[in-house]
Amino acid sequence: MRKIVIFAAAALLATACSANTAGTSDAAAPGAAPAAPGKDATSVGFIFVGPKDDYGYNQAAYQGSQVVAKAFPDLKVITAENVPEDDNAARVMNSMIAKGAKIIFATSYGHLDAALKVAAEHPDVAVVQQGNLITGTPPKNAGTFFGTVYEPVYLAGIAAGKATKTGKLGYVYAFPISQSIDNINAFELGAQSVNPSAKTYTVNTSSWCDPAKQAEAAANLLKQDVDVITQHQDCTATVIKATEAAGKYSVGYHADASSIAPKGWLTGSQWNWGPLYTDIVKTARAGSFTGSKYNANFRVGYKTGDNPFVQSPYGPLVDAGTKAAIDKAKAMLSTGSPFAGPITDQGGKVRIPKGTIPDYETIEKIDYFVSGVVGSLPKS
Repeated sequence: MRKIVIFAAAALLATACSANTAGTSDAAAPGAAPAAPGKDATSVGFIFVGPKDDYGYNQAAYQGSQVVAKAFPDLKVITAENVPEDDNAARVMNSMIAKGAKIIFATSYGHLDAALKVAAEHPDVAVVQQGNLITGTPPKNAGTFFGTVYEPVYLAGIAAGKATKTGKLGYVYAFPISQSIDNINAFELGAQSVNPSAKTYTVNTSSWCDPAKQAEAAANLLKQDVDVITQHQDCTATVIKATEAAGKYSVGYHADASSIAPKGWLTGSQWNWGPLYTDIVKTARAGSFTGSKYNANFRVGYKTGDNPFVQSPYGPLVDAGTKAAIDKAKAMLSTGSPFAGPITDQGGKVRIPKGTIPDYETIEKIDYFVSGVVGSLPKS
């Protein structure tokens, strides 16, 4: 798997672990079988790739960790911000385990390798990674989870398609990973469903959070007459503020940022991790992590009904007709998909035949832009 390194290793010096109280690690007796992963845990650790107040991905994950703290008053919650997607992540997780953590949440896509390494070294610790996919045979105490967030992104695309006056939408994204590709495609397909001529212009920043690159990307899109901008960035404030200042429309991602775009905010997709995090902790503490739904590549969405995301509030410019179109599409997603065939790529090739509704695994393997998306995928 291609590793994405967000910060230099030196950034780890600024990373601080905070805890309700400190704990100690319980070592198994020599030759004894390890306890069930996470069983009877009294401490849990969360690592975040960015700051907890980024109006985006890390803020949503941090908020979820605090729901866990409230749900389990006897549990010590340890958190660490700005943890790079490299071997430093393993060091931070190991430091949490040394403080007694028996359940670890590695919340960024690029934390997977470190999470698997830590899981292999600590069979009594339940290690869950947010957003990636495990291939091969992982340690029995490791798993991944995520939500089919491209579904509410599809709905947000409907709002964008209805709002645009130029027919040009903008998408600022970090890396050409499956989540980003799915979101960009779903956004365009949602817009096309109500505005067939709408096109989505993409700009790649090669960073989860670089305000300078984000500002440049937003300016680039605005110069092309784009009048609705969304993004797949961890920190979202820069792009939203630039779009608002230009008098254009914003579609949010990860968290509700409507407060910084009071005029141009349309809607967005935001995470509500608390209930899912809480259930994972409950499962692990009961000694049932191994063999559970979380000890796998677990995905939830509108079809499953326990999705960890919500649609952001509507802005003042979203009319009743747009809301009705979104409600109708949301009902469709309970059995259908944004990627129901026929789906054609940029070159005109049919990738998903008519009448086909792809499963979650197939969607997470999409490696092309659909027709209507402007821009090319960077070569990895």
